[in-house]
Amino acid sequence: MLHIEGLTSGYSIPVLNDVSIKVEEGQFVAIVGPNGAGKTTLFKTISGIVRPSTGTIRFANQDLLSIRPAQRAHLGIAHVPEGRQVFPSLTVMENLEMGAMTEAGQRDWKHNIERIFEWLPILAERRGQFAGTLSGGQQQMLAIGRGLASSPKLLMLDEPSMGLAPTIADFIFERLIEIRRQSNLTILLVEQRVAEALESADHGYVLEAGRVALEGNNQTLRADDRIRKAYLGM
Repeated sequence: MLHIEGLTSGYSIPVLNDVSIKVEEGQFVAIVGPNGAGKTTLFKTISGIVRPSTGTIRFANQDLLSIRPAQRAHLGIAHVPEGRQVFPSLTVMENLEMGAMTEAGQRDWKHNIERIFEWLPILAERRGQFAGTLSGGQQQMLAIGRGLASSPKLLMLDEPSMGLAPTIADFIFERLIEIRRQSNLTILLVEQRVAEALESADHGYVLEAGRVALEGNNQTLRADDRIRKAYLGM
């Protein structure tokens, strides 16, 4: 579904160097690594916020780099950004409606909102509440729900556990696993909580200093001595 080859991208100097990543339809893929490794830059490049200097990105057999950033959501890419970035002065329902601005989101609105409320019932309870008054965990659930409202083929989640208490972060991961199980949605996750990310995902990539240092299925990566020492505290 998403094939990235030889990607070099960044700002005044490259942050990513010759990165190649594949995400197949229905997979849950995690990208982990330390701060400054380039994880967020990768997502911004896929979304079109950052323009790469070299490399290719293909999504659903289309050249993504030839498609304007504003149109990429209509292809089925939903980007849940780092830091949640909900619209604080809008209600929960209005935030969800903003996510449904794609053609597929408009078409599937009734079905999607029912499933979002089933998966994340706190959003149904707080549907009339201003997003800025929600707790951090509730705002994260709203950001995920807003992404789901677009009827995505690929849901990209950037650090969904950031700033959350461990119990809330665990709940978020549990919900993502359940959403994926019920919908077969393709998920690409960037996360610093390496143990939880690798446990949830089918396949993982380790980014270090802008390059793919390791890759493999979750069992292979969790058993790797380098991963165990550097990220799992073992």
